[in-house]
Amino acid sequence: MWDYTEKVRDHYLHPRNVGEIQNPDGVGEVGNMRCGDALRVSVKLDDNGKIADIKFKSFGCGSAIASASMLTELAKGKTIEEASKISNQDIAEALNGLPREKMHCSVMGQEALEAAINFYKTGGKKTEASVKAGEIVCTCFNVTDLEIEKAIIDNKLTSVEDVTHFTKAGGGCGGCQPKIQEILDKINGNKTAQAVTAKKPVEPMTTLQKIDKIRTVIEKEINPSLEKDGGGCELVDVDGNSVTIAMKGQCVGCAFSNMTFVSVVEKTLKEKVSNALTVKMA
Repeated sequence: MWDYTEKVRDHYLHPRNVGEIQNPDGVGEVGNMRCGDALRVSVKLDDNGKIADIKFKSFGCGSAIASASMLTELAKGKTIEEASKISNQDIAEALNGLPREKMHCSVMGQEALEAAINFYKTGGKKTEASVKAGEIVCTCFNVTDLEIEKAIIDNKLTSVEDVTHFTKAGGGCGGCQPKIQEILDKINGNKTAQAVTAKKPVEPMTTLQKIDKIRTVIEKEINPSLEKDGGGCELVDVDGNSVTIAMKGQCVGCAFSNMTFVSVVEKTLKEKVSNALTVKMA
């Protein structure tokens, strides 16, 4: 699992400015529940045109919550022009760093603020960053070529893996990876295309093999992360591709247990064991 800084942990466990502003001057929404991350930002300006209040609502992993929380802290008190210059790198640096695999969370925060500012400037004609120009490249996560190009240029990305970390594009079925490489080559001037291999089909496993693999992933990949906050989980049952997991310790009754289950337990088991699994909480 990933190593998180103390600032990330603090903003995840004690997020600032959670909620929604009534009669806001600007609202921005990015992501969607189907993709596993969604963020809504609302802002209120004072008489001098500065952001007097900013709040967020988020569905996502700890990094998404921490990034949104830090975003609100960075934006508060700034003018619209100043706030529009906040980059995803600024958010990550203010958190003392994010795992590269989680940089898309900081990008989501930047895009939500941009959407809220656009809402204000256009009088509410565009309420979502998902009103997109460009061609959809990644249908799994609804990412366009223009979004990929912006991420490559802003963050100096050089590989398909980098693009996935920053935008999620290519992280689903993998079918768009050749197109992502084309965009990388166009922007970076690299005429030698990097080899992009299709995802290998999952080898069939017996029930006993599946149980052993799930237990190994829980022991080595999942619990070391959960135990940092006094939590944990254990395998309860495997019925075909249906897997039942019980949360333990501080994860039982925690307000964030459902998010942790989806973003850590379910996500890791699907990645490390099989994407065909249906993971549910006991």
